[in-house]
Amino acid sequence: MITALAGGVGAAKFLSGLVKIVSEEELTIIVNTGDDIEFFGLHISPDLDIVAYTLAGIVDEEKGWGIKGDTFHCLDMLRRYGYETWFNLGDRDLATHIHRTALLRSGLKLSQVTKDICKRLGLKVNILPMTDDRFETWIETDAGLMHFQEYLVKRGAKDRVLGVKYMGMENASPAEGVIDSILESDLIIVCPSNPIVSIGTILSVKGVRESLRRSRARKVAISPIVSGAPIKGPADKLMSGLGLEVSAFSVAYLYRDFLDIFVLDQLDEKERERIESLGIKTILTNTIMRALEDKINLAKTVLEASRSI
Repeated sequence: MITALAGGVGAAKFLSGLVKIVSEEELTIIVNTGDDIEFFGLHISPDLDIVAYTLAGIVDEEKGWGIKGDTFHCLDMLRRYGYETWFNLGDRDLATHIHRTALLRSGLKLSQVTKDICKRLGLKVNILPMTDDRFETWIETDAGLMHFQEYLVKRGAKDRVLGVKYMGMENASPAEGVIDSILESDLIIVCPSNPIVSIGTILSVKGVRESLRRSRARKVAISPIVSGAPIKGPADKLMSGLGLEVSAFSVAYLYRDFLDIFVLDQLDEKERERIESLGIKTILTNTIMRALEDKINLAKTVLEASRSI
């Protein structure tokens, strides 16, 4: 059994390669829900949807989010009625959010709703939200405290980061199956996702980090930082704002208490010695996933590396 910790686009790309070489039934994906937000009375789960849409083959790969070929007529009409529409929600995408919200209001948990959505999308992979409880990532900036989506989407990540707050962390428990999947897996993969607001949120849920340390699984992480910059997203601004060097080494350092192997891009060979000084084995390969072949090759490298432990 394989368990993956995942954020959004980078994780989804990697996982789309992984499912080409392992069966969906043996894969559990624990997904960040710190990005979740409410719009127009609807519960939006961006990372859950990106992973599900990607594995179902319906994601808009050009945008990196949403459903390919989607239209935005509803959003256009909402704008005409005077609503803020900075968070782009396509018409078919809205159907997912309406369905999710209706099931949540009927009393189902987010994990149960996610299972239903995956089944209806034809997925056999087990996708779990990190928690069923309310959990939101907020960013402290020089313009004030704001939800991560407002910082990233509405304001284009232009504000200087002063800190990160995980709202609800004290009361959030892992969703059912999260801890068991970590403890019962043979391999745990930390996907190439933002170490602060994707993987960092998952690790902050009580019991998760401790379970990773206790688990006898082989634990492999893929660097989301190449040559001192993220492939996508604001990881550099968040890391800098928290006083961290923007480097693959810093990511490995954040995971050092549970990690066995760190997969490093070949452009960052100079980081190898520093990372291995943490007691973490490093593997050099191409981690930039431009085509399906790149995604599959990276997944193969991770699986081969895990067998070397």
